[in-house]
Amino acid sequence: MAVSLDLRRVYATPAAQELIAKLHAKYGDLMFHQSGGCCDGSSPMCYPRGEFLVGDSDVKLAELEGTPFYMSKSQFEYWKHTQLILDVVPGRGGMFSLEGPEGVRFLIRSRLFTDEEYAALEAGVR
Repeated sequence: MAVSLDLRRVYATPAAQELIAKLHAKYGDLMFHQSGGCCDGSSPMCYPRGEFLVGDSDVKLAELEGTPFYMSKSQFEYWKHTQLILDVVPGRGGMFSLEGPEGVRFLIRSRLFTDEEYAALEAGVR
């Protein structure tokens, strides 16, 4: 029996997709970086593309609505068994994240990949 596998490392809920579109209309091309803690907890931060410099210590995990989503390599090593779900909830976002004035904030929900999903992901199945 074939099992349908969802092997996306990151995906956006419909609410997140709508907010990305709204922010894109206001600010142009965007990018996300999953914060590793510090000032704004572990919130996904949304920036105008190019205003947050990514480097060799960052990994691009996905394109969400044409918007790249990055995370540091060290944090990815910890989260690699986990599927990240970008969602939106009421509240105030990180002080540098573009959604702050909208009265909502991006939030990461997560679930562990099943053993079968993770094996397929590691094998490069798409």
